Amino acid sequence: MTDAPKNPFEMMLAQAHDMAKAFNPALENFSPSEAFKGFEAMWPTMPKEVMELMFGNTVNKDGLDARTRLLLTLAGLTCQGAQADTAVRQTVRHALEAGARKQEIVETIGQMSVFAGIPAMTRALNLAQEVMGDNGDDDK
Repeated sequence: MTDAPKNPFEMMLAQAHDMAKAFNPALENFSPSEAFKGFEAMWPTMPKEVMELMFGNTVNKDGLDARTRLLLTLAGLTCQGAQADTAVRQTVRHALEAGARKQEIVETIGQMSVFAGIPAMTRALNLAQEVMGDNGDDDK
């Protein structure tokens, strides 16, 4: 960074940037958002069977299924301000694959406006819309 930091947060970022350059000079131009896009493209959606194994009721037969767990995850990501674009988009894709309807996804995000606020809800809805598209198909 060329300018002197003006507050403790900027100082911390400057130190982290300098440390990253010392570890690997190529990190000077590293863009986390670009790196996550590559990860997102590598495995955009897990098969439903994998989700049930990892997130569903495979271990706890009477527990929550993958669809419900993913809707809860989406609610949590929305409450965090929907700041993790990749995580929100992947969770929406996975929820659809696990059997959630678009209406359920929209309602899950909308319900979080009470807890997270309208800006967080709007951001999450915009990210979900990127995944779901606007084809008017309410069944899936």
